[in-house]
Amino acid sequence: MARTSPQPSTLRLYPEPATRAAKYASTTVASLPDVLQAFQRATGWSLQYATGPAPKTSNTKSTAELSWSAPVNPGHGTSPGHLTLGIVEGEVKSSPVSETALEVQPKSQPVSFETARGFASAIGGMLEEILQLRRALVEREAELAAGVPLVPHPDEPEHLANRLQAVLRGGAQAVDCHAAALYLLDEATSKLKLRSCWGLPLDRLTAPPRTLKGAVADLESLLGHAVVLEDVPMMHHWRAPEEFAAAVCVPISTSTTILGTLWMFSNAKRDFTASQTNIVEIVAGRVAADLEREMLWQEGFVAAAIKKQIAAAERMQRNQLPTVAPLLDHWDLAGWTAQADSLGGDFHDWFCLPEGLLAVAVGHAMDGGVQGAIAASGLKAALRAHGQYYREAQQTLKRLNLTLWTGSAGDQHATLFYGLIETTTGRISTASAGHQAALVIRPDGWESLTQISARLGEGPESIYEQTGYELEPGETLVLCTDGTLDTPGVDGKPLGELGIGKLLQAIHDLPAAEMAAILRRQLDNLASPEIAMPGRGQDRTVLVVKRRK
Repeated sequence: MARTSPQPSTLRLYPEPATRAAKYASTTVASLPDVLQAFQRATGWSLQYATGPAPKTSNTKSTAELSWSAPVNPGHGTSPGHLTLGIVEGEVKSSPVSETALEVQPKSQPVSFETARGFASAIGGMLEEILQLRRALVEREAELAAGVPLVPHPDEPEHLANRLQAVLRGGAQAVDCHAAALYLLDEATSKLKLRSCWGLPLDRLTAPPRTLKGAVADLESLLGHAVVLEDVPMMHHWRAPEEFAAAVCVPISTSTTILGTLWMFSNAKRDFTASQTNIVEIVAGRVAADLEREMLWQEGFVAAAIKKQIAAAERMQRNQLPTVAPLLDHWDLAGWTAQADSLGGDFHDWFCLPEGLLAVAVGHAMDGGVQGAIAASGLKAALRAHGQYYREAQQTLKRLNLTLWTGSAGDQHATLFYGLIETTTGRISTASAGHQAALVIRPDGWESLTQISARLGEGPESIYEQTGYELEPGETLVLCTDGTLDTPGVDGKPLGELGIGKLLQAIHDLPAAEMAAILRRQLDNLASPEIAMPGRGQDRTVLVVKRRK
């Protein structure tokens, strides 16, 4: 603490010392003394536990001097301990509670040193695990305490105003001051606005904000100091915001953000002791806690509302996917879509058309998350609309491309495989935009029908070639998005069409639903834990179209 001189240009500053987190003081397990006594009786060796690092052990060959010590690590941020094994002659002794060290008269014929050491090592491992679990429990309980939901009161804004005034009043009275004021920074960190006060006229709240530039005392306080102004000349020199005889100014901040300053004013010229300054700082901490709670409540309320909306959108997107296969003789369909996050841009679809046609498609909007879900929903709806009027896959993709191009700012792209199947003959007319895999699985192998072309939405004049294939009884058409092909195999490399084809050929004789389900389980098992986490990896889609014999 530095004392001021009579010169008004000198401040008394109370710099806040840096705090360090204290180590968690681990205590021994309550049943440990009984375990050590039982060890002594069973082996004839003395096993002791004490806090602190393990001492150096003796490696002499004399049995009387043989000793063993091993550290016990209760966990990060916790005081370590150690176990010590040795022969101790004498009567039973007990150490203080803080040091669990028991010495018992050994047996006449103790077990070998190697046997006792193995037993002691097992006890040490078990003790370390118990202490680490206890430490984990302490940390988990603290995390749960921080996760307690904030329940808003119907009059929450009024309660905040009342709480701030009550805190200011209590703090000012505790240090014998006559007024208190809370000034908060604006978003530009250029002005200080009075947000709450006690002992001042309420019309002060309508006054314009103070410019931070030139507010010398406030600037000094925002650097982390408690500024004490003992008389009127100092108040004027250091630009105090109110006309009082003395004042103290402290910063208001959270662990990451500087919020503003707290002023306590006195009508009489006076000194502020270190204890009084500490009280003002505690009051500032309480104000910061109330403000932070309010901000967290508002953010949590908004986040909860957004979470509900995303959950509803996720259900809607999932419910839009087809689940019931059309009742067509000799045909079996099944598919699934797994988004990388709650919402995504992948989809699959099938629908029946006149003249015995069956339309199948898999697509992927190039954006992820909410944007991808919106784009995928629009693309799927446009596909069904255009599919009702065009009987050629090429024409349908051409109209889809023009719809996406004219209906966006040119920044929305999508990939799509579209096929029209004549259910009576098995002939398939296909067209593809972008890179979507199409595989024909047969009992003796598989064949790729994949075509790579321009993505939808890249330009109004994009051309999409149409190809044909006749699916024989017993063959299966499998459509996959590029995210499925990018699933890493056991060697860490993407499976690609080769890996997917081998997986499918091994299960080609199963119904479509079982093939799709088994492929999904295999892909999920191959995906690394990082990719399986929400928000990582890629959207994946598989559609299986099987022509039964």
